Amino acid sequence: MVESSSAVRSASPEGRSPVARASVRVPDGVRASYAVFEHGRLVLQHHPHRVFRSASVIKLLIALDQLEKGDDPLLGPMLRSSDDGAASELWRRNGRGAIVTRMARKIGLTETAPPPAEKPGFWGYSALSAADVVKIYRYLQGRAPERAREKVLGELRRATRCGTDHFDQYFGIPRALKRPWAVKQGWSGFGDAPGRPCSHGAVPALGPDLGVGRPVLHTTGIVGDKIVVVLTLQPAGTSFSTAYRQVTGLTREVFRAAGG
Repeated sequence: MVESSSAVRSASPEGRSPVARASVRVPDGVRASYAVFEHGRLVLQHHPHRVFRSASVIKLLIALDQLEKGDDPLLGPMLRSSDDGAASELWRRNGRGAIVTRMARKIGLTETAPPPAEKPGFWGYSALSAADVVKIYRYLQGRAPERAREKVLGELRRATRCGTDHFDQYFGIPRALKRPWAVKQGWSGFGDAPGRPCSHGAVPALGPDLGVGRPVLHTTGIVGDKIVVVLTLQPAGTSFSTAYRQVTGLTREVFRAAGG
């Protein structure tokens, strides 16, 4: 069962003055937010200021903060393969939540915040919104120092099929849309290992819903000339394979609705 959402197609950079509405199906029970930015304006949005826990999308800010100080060999695996150990080391080394506070101030993020005070080591519990993720990619495309832009986007263009935790990170943008793309994915709440470990071979058929936790699954990145952000909070008990399929389908619909 799915419900329809009215995604506002916008004529202004901040999403005001809607000129059309596109119907995008959001799976029943899924809390979704998305935004597509192209040629200086938001061309499609749905609840872009709704706040989610970040999962690995916050690694964009961890990387940008580290690059203020210099390159580091941990950045490559963290960005390409979403390596959690690399992220945790950079998080510890550079001040934990202060990283998010510094970068939010620098980029102008208004809905991004460090994890709760009682969970200072949990970088994936940082808060962010689709609107702020768009701002991060706009910063990368424009105001970021050239070396930071080349490093981060270069690694995101080479995102590996399998994360270092053996989850398949080619859901959403990589599976639904054609290259060129540069992506940073996020997942949390599916357990420590997937029911079916990721393989670098052929894309497998998606398996049945095995039922775990209350997860989030996010797909974000730059696709051609567009910034595409799709954030989701899945119902309790949703498996990774079901969320993978739903987010991929939703991403495809969002891209089409935005004129892709």
